[in-house]
Amino acid sequence: MAKRREESEKTTKTEAEEPGASGRPDPAAPTDAATATRREPGHRARDAESLRTGVRRVSGRAADLVRILAMIICVLLALHIAFVVFSANRDNSIVRTVNDWADWFAWRFRDMFVPKDERVGVLVNYGIAAVVYLIAGRVAAALIRRIR
Repeated sequence: MAKRREESEKTTKTEAEEPGASGRPDPAAPTDAATATRREPGHRARDAESLRTGVRRVSGRAADLVRILAMIICVLLALHIAFVVFSANRDNSIVRTVNDWADWFAWRFRDMFVPKDERVGVLVNYGIAAVVYLIAGRVAAALIRRIR
């Protein structure tokens, strides 16, 4: 990199000493609008690096969001398990809301196992759903984070 910079400086000094000797236009000569917007060498590399940094930042934020959503779902399922196992008041608005959301998120897991005791069934089925959401959220977040 330093060698290239030295060669570039030598070329610039030579052109400054002998204008027009290299066949290139004199830098001091008037130029048109297209030439005036010419960028310095390495500008594309900086643009690409800033783009990569932006993509990295967005993918990191998206991965965090997925991980947080999976954790929220796991907490809802765990609360539902606790409410059922400890016989919470089903007429309470908080208990009812948590149970409704947990039923919606546990879609296929609700009747995976059907033991005689309802509390054991909720513990097992909703527990499996919580673990699946936890693992799926972590895997999805890791895959999203790999986008660079």
